Amino acid sequence: MAVQAYEQSLKYETFSYLPPMKPEQVRRQIGYAISQGWNPAVEHTERGTTAKTSFWYMWKLPLFGEQNIDAVLAEIEACHREFPEHMVRFVAYDNYSQSQGQCFVVYR
Repeated sequence: MAVQAYEQSLKYETFSYLPPMKPEQVRRQIGYAISQGWNPAVEHTERGTTAKTSFWYMWKLPLFGEQNIDAVLAEIEACHREFPEHMVRFVAYDNYSQSQGQCFVVYR
């Protein structure tokens, strides 16, 4: 088996090495995070930045206790409409471990 070389494009999260997720896949990932009891949040940043030089701006406050996947998707869409040239990512905060339970870029 040959080793696969990745393009020289910027990689931001674990899922960025995979093909872009379809809307239903994004929905299922958000549903998983909510089912784990994690708090969803939306962040955005300018395109073309690297992990070392980028700062992700929080879109509003985290959606503490949100159980509705559609509400989370609506906030992701609102952030993308407000900042169409920015990358937008979904973050799920785990209260128990006090860290991110999940994080992936929705709009590159």
